[in-house]
Amino acid sequence: MLLETDRLLLRRFHTGDAAALAAYRSDPDVARYQSWDAPYPLGDALAFVTETAHLDPEREGWFQYAVEGRDTGLLLGDVGVNRGDGGRQAEIGFTFAPAHQGHGYATEAVGRVVRHLLVEEGLHRVHASLDARNERSARLLERLGFRREGLLVRASYWKGEWTDDLLYAVLASEWPS
Repeated sequence: MLLETDRLLLRRFHTGDAAALAAYRSDPDVARYQSWDAPYPLGDALAFVTETAHLDPEREGWFQYAVEGRDTGLLLGDVGVNRGDGGRQAEIGFTFAPAHQGHGYATEAVGRVVRHLLVEEGLHRVHASLDARNERSARLLERLGFRREGLLVRASYWKGEWTDDLLYAVLASEWPS
């Protein structure tokens, strides 16, 4: 499975990605709103890329796209897709290395994945849930046309504290074809 944009390749992870993955997942600011803790051990990164490399991106459950810079060959981040509801809906999540934030890569990569899901594959809806303090991710989703569907107040006990969750979604009928 390969998705492309002018600047990016979205592909399967391979073992050569483990060090870069461990590095950006070890950044406390990156890990703050994610399910892992910093530092993220290289062994965990290697296990992750090994497991993820063999998953089917069209089956239900999580699939993680590695986002590579076309010109540099560097791993910039990743976009996760969690298919559900018999393949009619999907949840997305995304993480990018601090050095590659603020350049539009995440918007480009997430937009490409959403277009793939809604237009090319015909899913009905793509949604995302995020910590309400994660303002940059919320703005990214809004730039792409996601609608804020709700705020769950102190709904998740996350890393030792109660947090608010923001819910976003976009329907295939709302996405430009």
